Amino acid sequence: MIQVWSTIEVNVPVGTAYNQWTQFGDFPSFMSGVVEIRQIEAARLLWVATVAGERKEWLVRIIRQVPDKVVSWISESGCDGAGTVIFTSLGTHRAEVELHVEYAAEGFRDLLGDILGHAYHQVEGDLTRFKDFVEGRGFETGAWRGEIMHGRERLVAPLLDSADIPDADQIRFGVSPLQ
Repeated sequence: MIQVWSTIEVNVPVGTAYNQWTQFGDFPSFMSGVVEIRQIEAARLLWVATVAGERKEWLVRIIRQVPDKVVSWISESGCDGAGTVIFTSLGTHRAEVELHVEYAAEGFRDLLGDILGHAYHQVEGDLTRFKDFVEGRGFETGAWRGEIMHGRERLVAPLLDSADIPDADQIRFGVSPLQ
């Protein structure tokens, strides 16, 4: 397996960086070689890319996705690979994006590319283009704030503001700001 990772700091809040990463259809705007990504369902994606001049397609299953924290995936078919992107807040308007990718080498060309650092440079370039894309806009093109655990979408209850939680008198007299 070839393993590559790189980290970049982006000058947007962690939520903005994460939200943009969940917009898989925008990946061709900053990922070299990616032609299209179609979201089949919340946890399944079809990737179409040009790799070494050859068109390839593969299915990916998101196995873990936690808003503002992490997105992890594995290939289901078409290639043998996996990856994780980790988001870390570095303050109000800065975040770190750390991308880990691993894939099975498909012959001598992949092994030579690994020795020459092609995959590392590709990941670094993709992260730099992601930084330019999200910082240039200043905001995300969309967001998906659901959670995926073990490859399945998990319903997440909306967060309540402390002002929305009824106090004992409101409950006792049947008055609730949640209604």
